[in-house]
Amino acid sequence: MKKKKWKRIVYPLLALIVIVIGAAAWWTYNAFHQAESFHKSKEESRFNQFEDKPEELPPDWTGTERVNILLMGGDERGLRKGEVARSDSMMVASFDPVTKKAHLFSILRDTYVDIPGYKDNRINTAITLGGPNLAMKTVGNLLGLDIQYYVYVDFQGFIKLVDAIGGVDFYVEKDMHYTDAADGHVYDIDLKKGQQHLDGDHALQYVRFRHDAMSDFTRTERQRAFLGAVADKLKSGWNLVKLPDILGDVSPYIETNLSGTDMLKLASLGYKSHQAGSAQVPPMELISEKDVGGASVLGVKDEDALKGYVQEVLNKDQTEASPSPSASGSASASDSSTK
Repeated sequence: MKKKKWKRIVYPLLALIVIVIGAAAWWTYNAFHQAESFHKSKEESRFNQFEDKPEELPPDWTGTERVNILLMGGDERGLRKGEVARSDSMMVASFDPVTKKAHLFSILRDTYVDIPGYKDNRINTAITLGGPNLAMKTVGNLLGLDIQYYVYVDFQGFIKLVDAIGGVDFYVEKDMHYTDAADGHVYDIDLKKGQQHLDGDHALQYVRFRHDAMSDFTRTERQRAFLGAVADKLKSGWNLVKLPDILGDVSPYIETNLSGTDMLKLASLGYKSHQAGSAQVPPMELISEKDVGGASVLGVKDEDALKGYVQEVLNKDQTEASPSPSASGSASASDSSTK
């Protein structure tokens, strides 16, 4: 009698374990398959006109050292076949697999830098001159970091990603309004101040808005904050379950040099990591205004100081900073040097 009772308990339990293992294997297979589709063949790639130059190839990542990913967003409206858009937005996500700390850097797109093999130019033109490898090399030289990977997404890919994770609850800090008849008002901006649930279209409006006093400076700050909210939403249980479907939805709009294996390794690292800080590059104190051919660009006062600033940010963890009481009894502001 006891033996039969034992079997009634153990057999269903074994069956449940087999089902869970099978579901996990199927999930992993699907996630891997969808992640692999991000890595486009030469024929499929929007960057197929660029050759892989040995001096521009990114370093390998072994999994034990810091890994840096260049995130680029491009506006591909109005492009002719074979044309490549400038990187409208540029960020570097940096992960330390030892400390499990992640940092995010926004790069001001009008920063005037040396582009290897070409004349000095705005940093967002590097991708149009030599493709993603040259963009990684140029950004790496500026920051003093090895950039191993890139991820490129266009407007539609960003919209699809936000919609695929069910939108994001986010506080819009002010009314934002902008119209542009040039594109048939497809990408007009009309947002109201306050806590809102942003779908893909409205999220794109938020991260694109730059029509205020500080223009691209405040825009990059908004982009870092919103990307952090997207990362938090992706970590939620249901979106982890839906990950293969999410990857499938955005795959046509995203391109990367990450393999499926690399993506799953980074996904695991990202899930275990916390965002320890974010910063704008160059910081305000290292920016100089320059005029090149009648156009206004952003110069870097001291490139070595900029690299030192990046290391300073990477060595900090803003989440560990506890506010100290001020004379009035309110919390003092956190160190602004990393914002």
